Amino acid sequence: MTDQSEPQTTGSTDTARQSELSAVGRFIKATELDTRMLGMIGALLLIWILFDIFSGGLFLTPRNLWNLSVQTASVAVMATGMVLVIVTRNIDLSVGSILGFVGMIMAVTQAEILPAFIGFDNPFTWLIALAVGIAVGAAIGALHGYVIAYMGVPAFIVTLGGLLIWRGAAWWVTSGRTVAPMDSTFRLLGGGPAGSIGEIASWIVGLIACAAIIAMIIIARRQRKRFQFPLRPVWAETFLAALGCFLVLSAVYIANTYYWPIGIVRRQIQAGLLEGEATEIFIGHGVAIPVLVAVCVGIVMTFLATRTRFGRYVFALGGNPEATDLAGINTRWVTMKIFIIMGVLCAIAAAISTARLNAATNAQGTLDELLTIAAAVIGGTSLAGGVGTIAGAMIGAVVMQSLQSGMVLMGLDTPLQNIVVGVVLVIAVWLDSLYRRAQH
Repeated sequence: MTDQSEPQTTGSTDTARQSELSAVGRFIKATELDTRMLGMIGALLLIWILFDIFSGGLFLTPRNLWNLSVQTASVAVMATGMVLVIVTRNIDLSVGSILGFVGMIMAVTQAEILPAFIGFDNPFTWLIALAVGIAVGAAIGALHGYVIAYMGVPAFIVTLGGLLIWRGAAWWVTSGRTVAPMDSTFRLLGGGPAGSIGEIASWIVGLIACAAIIAMIIIARRQRKRFQFPLRPVWAETFLAALGCFLVLSAVYIANTYYWPIGIVRRQIQAGLLEGEATEIFIGHGVAIPVLVAVCVGIVMTFLATRTRFGRYVFALGGNPEATDLAGINTRWVTMKIFIIMGVLCAIAAAISTARLNAATNAQGTLDELLTIAAAVIGGTSLAGGVGTIAGAMIGAVVMQSLQSGMVLMGLDTPLQNIVVGVVLVIAVWLDSLYRRAQH
């Protein structure tokens, strides 16, 4: 009797487990959620909860989360380009140095060159400085891409050389001087009370984003029906729309509950711009401009990677370079364009970083190449090529910045922070190799 009852109990337990797993599997299949992305988001939430516990409740506050979003913006922008670089089985070790060099060029342009011609704080100063920075970034990317694609020098060597060259060039431009201050309009790109869009505008942007999410789901369903592709259940698409809107509106709510510092409110009252007592006035920052810039870059790069011929060529090149070349695709030109895009994104990141610091320094962008590569890899971009997502890289950037922010709140020394970041990068690559083996 005993021998017969034990297998029955075990069998019923296995059946229950299989039923439970199949329910989860059916849900994931119906919603078409990326399991790898879900795992990464779960890891991010775990990191947030642990740091909030160890920091005494300081991590999950509107102030820290708002600052976290601003600090992540520049790395997130570069990580979107790093996805394309790594997908094609290349690497770019020079992004931090390019950021520092381009940031110095933009700072010198607006603080030392343009004032002699159009004065300081001219309405066009920030546009000219930004245009100059983007042009320089694109030129550097084109140079790297040409040497890699047409001269046959490995990307590792070219960009390692670039890391040294552009870091030295940033020092050479000003002989080691820090350049400040920046144009008042240019500084808005860095965030802060003035560099945020405010409460009302943030809610408007949030509602527009929700409408866009719903519209995309509806359009995607119509396209699937048109081409007779399998349709997701209505409940699944409703769930995805509701989840997307909830996340967007929650982010807006958190941004709006981080209020202006009392010192700024007092100065506004003294200047006659506000009325009332400083202790009774609460003005929300709203969404920061650099965060909006990073989100817009992410949307554009996602469209470029998934909805254009160039994007298909990039992933084809990473999946099978020989077959792509034999198919008649100009793989050299595709590679060069990738590095040009990377240079432009470094320039945008340099503008955000320089504006946030209100200065350009020679240490600017140091080790950003580590954070950018780690963000892409943690976000699911395979070092073997052919696999990667822009959204994953941006979440990976949040993970990396969360680690740094949490360690700062806990009072850990900088060397220990670098050790942790290095360990996380190694673990991410190891998990990527395990995931690829499991897929095969």
